[in-house]
Amino acid sequence: MGVESLSSPHPSSAQGCPPVDDPQASLLTHCLWPGLPGLPAEESLLDSSPVTMGSPEGRFHFAIDRGGTFTDVFAQCPGGHVRVLKLLSEDPANYVDAPTEGIRRILEQEGGMLLPRDRPLDTSRIASIRMGTTVATNALLERRGERVALLVTGGFRDLLHVGTQARADLFDLAVPMPERLYEEVLEVDERVVLYRGEPGAGTPVKGRTGDLLEVQQPVDLGGLRGKLEGLLSRGIHSLAVVLMHSYTWAQHEQQVGALARELGFTHVSLSSEAMPMVRIVPRGHTACADAYLTPTIQRYVQGFCRGFQGQLKDVQVLFMRSDGGLAPMDSFNGSRAVLSGPAGGVVGYSATTYQVEGGHPVIGFDMGGTSTDVSRYAGEFEHVFEASTAGVTLQAPQLDINTVAAGGGSRLFFRSGLFVVGPESAGAHPGPACYRKGGPATLTDANLVLGRLLPASFPHIFGPGEDQSLSPEASRKALEAVATEVNSFLTNGPCPASPLSLEEVAMGFVRVANEAMCRPIRALTQARGHDPSAHVLACFGGAGGQHACAIARALGMDTVHIHRHSGLLSALGLALADVVHEAQEPCSLPYAPETFVQLDQRLSRLEEQCVDTLRAQGFPRAQISTESFLHLRYQGTDCALMVSAHQHPATARSPRAGDFGAGFVERYMREFGFIIPERPVVVDDVRVRGTGHSSLRLEYSPKAQSGPPRVDKMTRCYFEGGYQETPVYLLGELGNGHKLQGPCLIIDSNSTILVEPACQAEMTETGDIRISVGAEAPSTVGAQLDPIHLSIFSHRFMSIAEQMGRILQRTAISTNIKERLDFSCALFGPDGGLVSNAPHIPVHLGAMQETVQFQIQHLGADLHPGDVLLSNHPSAGGSHLPDLTVITPVFWPGQTRPVFYVASRGHHADIGGITPGSMPPHSTTLQQEGAVFLSFRLVQAGVFQEEAVTEALRAPGKIPGCSGTRNLHDNLSDLRAQVAANQKGIQLVGELIGQYGLDVVQAYMGHIQANAELAVRDMLRAFGTSRQARGLPLEVSAEDHMDDGSPIRLRVQINLSQGSAVFDFSGTGPEVFGNLNAPRAVTLSALIYCLRCLVGRDIPLNQGCLAPVRVVIPKGSILDPSPEAAVVGGNVLTSQRVVDVILGAFGACAASQGCMNNVTLGNAHMGYYETVAGGAGAGPGWHGRSGVHSHMTNTRITDPEILESRYPVILRRFELRLGSGGRGRFRGGDGVIRELLFREEALLSVLTERRAFQPYGLMGGEPGTRGLNLLIRKDGRTVNLGGKTSVPVSPGDVFCLHTPGGGGYGDPEDPAPLPASLLQPLAFPERGSVYEYRRAQETV
Repeated sequence: MGVESLSSPHPSSAQGCPPVDDPQASLLTHCLWPGLPGLPAEESLLDSSPVTMGSPEGRFHFAIDRGGTFTDVFAQCPGGHVRVLKLLSEDPANYVDAPTEGIRRILEQEGGMLLPRDRPLDTSRIASIRMGTTVATNALLERRGERVALLVTGGFRDLLHVGTQARADLFDLAVPMPERLYEEVLEVDERVVLYRGEPGAGTPVKGRTGDLLEVQQPVDLGGLRGKLEGLLSRGIHSLAVVLMHSYTWAQHEQQVGALARELGFTHVSLSSEAMPMVRIVPRGHTACADAYLTPTIQRYVQGFCRGFQGQLKDVQVLFMRSDGGLAPMDSFNGSRAVLSGPAGGVVGYSATTYQVEGGHPVIGFDMGGTSTDVSRYAGEFEHVFEASTAGVTLQAPQLDINTVAAGGGSRLFFRSGLFVVGPESAGAHPGPACYRKGGPATLTDANLVLGRLLPASFPHIFGPGEDQSLSPEASRKALEAVATEVNSFLTNGPCPASPLSLEEVAMGFVRVANEAMCRPIRALTQARGHDPSAHVLACFGGAGGQHACAIARALGMDTVHIHRHSGLLSALGLALADVVHEAQEPCSLPYAPETFVQLDQRLSRLEEQCVDTLRAQGFPRAQISTESFLHLRYQGTDCALMVSAHQHPATARSPRAGDFGAGFVERYMREFGFIIPERPVVVDDVRVRGTGHSSLRLEYSPKAQSGPPRVDKMTRCYFEGGYQETPVYLLGELGNGHKLQGPCLIIDSNSTILVEPACQAEMTETGDIRISVGAEAPSTVGAQLDPIHLSIFSHRFMSIAEQMGRILQRTAISTNIKERLDFSCALFGPDGGLVSNAPHIPVHLGAMQETVQFQIQHLGADLHPGDVLLSNHPSAGGSHLPDLTVITPVFWPGQTRPVFYVASRGHHADIGGITPGSMPPHSTTLQQEGAVFLSFRLVQAGVFQEEAVTEALRAPGKIPGCSGTRNLHDNLSDLRAQVAANQKGIQLVGELIGQYGLDVVQAYMGHIQANAELAVRDMLRAFGTSRQARGLPLEVSAEDHMDDGSPIRLRVQINLSQGSAVFDFSGTGPEVFGNLNAPRAVTLSALIYCLRCLVGRDIPLNQGCLAPVRVVIPKGSILDPSPEAAVVGGNVLTSQRVVDVILGAFGACAASQGCMNNVTLGNAHMGYYETVAGGAGAGPGWHGRSGVHSHMTNTRITDPEILESRYPVILRRFELRLGSGGRGRFRGGDGVIRELLFREEALLSVLTERRAFQPYGLMGGEPGTRGLNLLIRKDGRTVNLGGKTSVPVSPGDVFCLHTPGGGGYGDPEDPAPLPASLLQPLAFPERGSVYEYRRAQETV
């Protein structure tokens, strides 16, 4: 009994098959076509040793992974042996459906009889079919789902368009955003609010969370009927119903759903059923995705069933869901299907590698053609409950699979002295250069040039006629073009150096790609307090085998595990997966002894539901297990953890289901480094995961050695230092215990595995490959510029800043830092110049450099080991007072001065002053805004100066009308966390110095700054050259005004030969009496932001950006005020006007809303602060985005349901302000209308701009509409509040905020057609917790 592989029985059709979607995949599937050297066409490279799955029962069990390019079939046949098969997912010339065809071929060959394709297959010999599919993912990526209408509570028609109001790419002026999934919107007249017992309130009703609710307006079904009939008449048959607070009061959605079904809608997705969790925006996106994808999935499933007799009625058919569990096909829906394909691979390595490697935690590394999936398993699946796929945020349990845009098809660039890999991909058409279709240089081409791929091993399916082999010549030619750029830079650049050989260039790109892929793995592990070096790297997918050794070595791992079925691991995972049913419901109970009985009752009810469902699917009770979870958080925080009591049995002081409190505290401590024992814990959701355990198992009889391993051939591969003779082995010929010393290549049916020098591969008794990773031979890196090491150091420096940020987020205690991620961490050179700053918060960009350099100048030689400094003063590089910067100088043995600096800046929620939150709208002096630190030793000689800093934080209380800090405990905790983050940075740079030497690390700090300088010089030259070619002067200027009339004037003089510029703000208005003064550091941050936007691609954001620029800011002006001037408004408002003026001078785009629309609400027992979106400016080639934050802010807005549940307000309206964007050939984005009804007395403060001066249009485009702040009193009076005020409000009053629109671009009467690029859907390939963290960090 052995493993058999079926190659295509139709070689001729394989030669003519359509080009594959994955640019790497056709390189990885040799068994599909004849012609593999030394092997008959029908024979597999897979081992042929016996494998048994489960007990033979005379029927077939199929596990099928239908990918975008290939479909893998793993079949247990009668008698227990296994067959595997790989075929194209799309081959319409030969078959309609790949999984059906795979089953047909196996049944045909096992049964020895012809089974015609045009007849349904007999199912009498099929026991089960398990499938994972990318049907939902592809429909989402390509926007090929069902036509959908969204039904939403009245006043919220644009809620899902605005979403969180944050933009996806901080520096893209076009503000690319995902297309919406729904085609039309209907507003439903209904409203439910949380009951607060106001006079005149109706009788309360109880929601399923236990909250009391008030039904202010029942559903108007009569008015809705006609609107729904109109949708049907327009051909829309799928609905997503999303009503406010339906997570706890589902009755209104159920009434709407019943009416829709009665009228004949074929699919109705209710958000209360799709995912009954609080927060209407992600729940709404989930319901839309469900309505958009489920009909597509159902059509596919129905089509699949039609290929079988009886429509598979008597066959168990299960589909893999995003959470790693199988579900019956009738409950397989869109919102839980988007990770169906990748989830199988995680289950596969968790069931194999983890067990074989003795329970060591495993990192899954699945590298394909366009992207790489990274995940982690350490005994239990790691789930996330909200994540984005293809730009759509889904609120559903899903495995934490992190996708990065790096794969075999990633394109190679040399930009301003830096090696860059991706994120652009060659795709399937034209594909890499070696495909012979004129494609660009890619990572696959680099590996081919280095000898790490063997063209003779691949089928002849390339070229225009799809009948040629891979072309090493085309790869060399494409890479030679890049190498010419590299060597031109090396010989003619700022630091002349010897040219590089073609192989050195290719090797450089491979090393840079490896470092890029290491970053998400570091983030994934360290984010949860794990050491990456303690993991085993499980490599699968087609392209990963060429990079696994290098990546493991870079991460300090000593073992790589490659399963014998690594190319089919997702299908194998499906075979071994369990069937899962989950039940979840929202909750709002405290986790306290008085609620334990209620929690137990709710968990018991959900457990019974799971068990009943699984028993109905045929599982005996003995094969069913359940696991209970509570979604817990500390009261007043948003950081909820889904906690199992798995390892915490019940005690006398816990629910019967287990000690969830102990589990919560343990996990919180592990992930965040502290707990808050005095803070109550709240239950947001109760959840039970029921598992029907599969009886299938995998058994393996090892293949015995038959002498030493046979070398199939010798080849030459390039490594550091040159070419080495490299033996090639065929995996199918290797037996248990065979050891292969690197370098060598191991070829199997799906991939090429590179065993690097100093590594050893061993065949295990389970038939897998275990590679022991040895240390890399030490290489000498000098201080002279090497573009390859420049790219690697760029990644390493950024990684240091990112890891500092992770430590800060983990150990901080305040909501601002831990949850809103309002902080930045950075690394500085010995002169205080910024080297790397991550993640990016626009108003922090470059500003910390001013702070560090001030301390160097201010203290001189008075800096000592063990010192840590604290500063926030505007004249010392501060932005505004709540942003506290902690700076640590780093000394090195033998050096008298600091060799580098690390710093972290965090926004503290309160540091005193005249108003809570330290953001007063009417401050006139700096002292009114809180505690001030010019140059304060926070740590001296290694001792934290708690008493002195406490005194300083309380000092504002001595000023009349002011208070000291209102939250000393959080201030001290967060300052300690900032010190700890700096220590992490010191440790990581110390490791770098230990590896390369101090002189080399400092030299590359300078080189990376020079690289940013070069990118900005190139941009300035290109801009100047363009103007010169059109006969325009090399001087540009712009002017705009604050609403008080203060001018912001800028004149930019370009020096074409040097690629430099003078930015002269002379003529800008004087310092103002209020708080719109912007510290000099804020202007520099705005300038760096603009320069990065104008460069238009990723560059290191450091001191070098400003090196080609001389900035002239008049002393005493609004942009460089006196030391005692109030500045809080300058940070959030004037900074936006500076950006508008700079971008206007360059003609880059029309003005955006130019305001953050700061709104503060508070009374004795609550405080709330938000900034609100507006319209983005249009530009050459794009319309302005509506309802989005722009430029110097990117803050997420509080979800409407969270807002209403925590604060005494009702959000009556939140929608686009239609027509507020300026007209133009490209129209400006619209602002928003936001109406808040107050339920308690409070003080309302607004700090806004663009209420007098409109956001300008460009090139004939019209300006956007001004903003407007209205207060509608309960008695009907409407009052214009102006741009800046504080006003008492009473219950029944309504604040109506109209935010500005963006300016238009180009003549609105221009008849020229719009560019086709406006009609193309945008790709958003990244996903996972690492991506979500970075996205959250950039939305502050």
